[in-house]
Amino acid sequence: MLTVEKIGGTSMTAFADVLDNIIFHNRQGPELYNRVFVVSAYAHVTNWLLENKKTGAPGVYHHITQHREFRQALQDVAARLRELNKAYEPLGLDLAVADAFIQQRIDQAQTTLESLTNVLASGYVNGANILQAAREILASLGEAHSAFNSVNILQNRGVHATLIDLSGFDDPRALTIDERIAQAFAGIDFARTVCVATGYTKGTEGIMREFDRGYSEVTFSKIAVAVRPREAIIHKEYHLCSADPHLVGLENCRPVGFTNYDVADQLADVGMEAIHPKASKPLEINAIDLRIKNTFEPEHPGTLITRDYVAPTKHVEVITGTDQVVLIDIYDPLMVGAAGFDLHLMQAFYDLNVSYIFKATSANSITLLIWKKDLKPELVAALEAKYEKVTVEKAAIVCLIGSNIDEPGLLARAAGALAEAGINIRSAGFALRKVNIQFIVGREDYEAAIVALNKAMG
Repeated sequence: MLTVEKIGGTSMTAFADVLDNIIFHNRQGPELYNRVFVVSAYAHVTNWLLENKKTGAPGVYHHITQHREFRQALQDVAARLRELNKAYEPLGLDLAVADAFIQQRIDQAQTTLESLTNVLASGYVNGANILQAAREILASLGEAHSAFNSVNILQNRGVHATLIDLSGFDDPRALTIDERIAQAFAGIDFARTVCVATGYTKGTEGIMREFDRGYSEVTFSKIAVAVRPREAIIHKEYHLCSADPHLVGLENCRPVGFTNYDVADQLADVGMEAIHPKASKPLEINAIDLRIKNTFEPEHPGTLITRDYVAPTKHVEVITGTDQVVLIDIYDPLMVGAAGFDLHLMQAFYDLNVSYIFKATSANSITLLIWKKDLKPELVAALEAKYEKVTVEKAAIVCLIGSNIDEPGLLARAAGALAEAGINIRSAGFALRKVNIQFIVGREDYEAAIVALNKAMG
């Protein structure tokens, strides 16, 4: 009956709800066990340590990259973490013990970071590798903090809880991520303890180098593959819904009951992540079912994502998209009939590590949709140097996604709904699998397009 359960940062911050709605909900005695919880840092903590994920506002890491004094900024974060601890004292946290733990861990990190910055300043080593190591060290602090606190609270409430600290702070061994996870869980009797694991895992390959801010879900996924649970569960502060309730109204959408990993990938491609796509692959390959649950509605079964699910009736499961994208149109009269033209064009994107969400072609042009944050001046310059005309425009993408949407007339019905709302379709497309119909519209039309499609598909 083992489960591996990921708890996100927003949910962790509301830890009283985590206790009531997740850990103790309808459970007592032995029923509390056979569970591994993989925890994120409390909300905002990783932003303070690295940078704000949404706005890019700098954290402690910025001080190091700019060769500036970082110690005070790091100790300021330590003070904020101790202040956070006070909120959990009424839940059973031993404040003195928790404060001592995080201060010791911050001080250890500071000593290591001082050594790294001294080596960096010498100019004798690859700066990129040193900065990556600093980023890993800083990231690990947030999850160690929340995991330690969680175990302390549970133990003080009479629960046998085990801290699985995967940050490897006091372990100099050169282990891969998979090796560290396997060794950490070896010999544990899951029927007799609740395991709380850090969402950060130290490994020779560098979990942030590979996955950056998606690392906690990757840890969750790798733990699930290692211990083979009955089910993997992600607890979020919202349901995976058929549309954004903030746009269409709560009464005009519904939680998605069942879907498959292909649909989850389609959602992630436009920023609506049920799970990080690199974390979902190991679960999918190993046929481990994934459930997405709302922390604040514990009675609701949530969304079950499996490898082979196909809806029994043809319908759209999710209407979603994003307005944080731009269109790049490359026109060149030499394109028509030229073998390999596309290959040379994509080399510019590959060289700058830019991926695209959508692509359309005609005889003399190729149009690509990319994230606004990936629009680099050097990309545009490289394209303009090789092709006759390059046009960049603000845009939005709206999608009809589902495991069984191959319905005659669906494309016409959706296009008609957009036309009735006065929305011009800039481009459109779908692959042969027909799990995702995509419409490119003006950025100013994004919200109206979601509302119109949701109304038409309902």
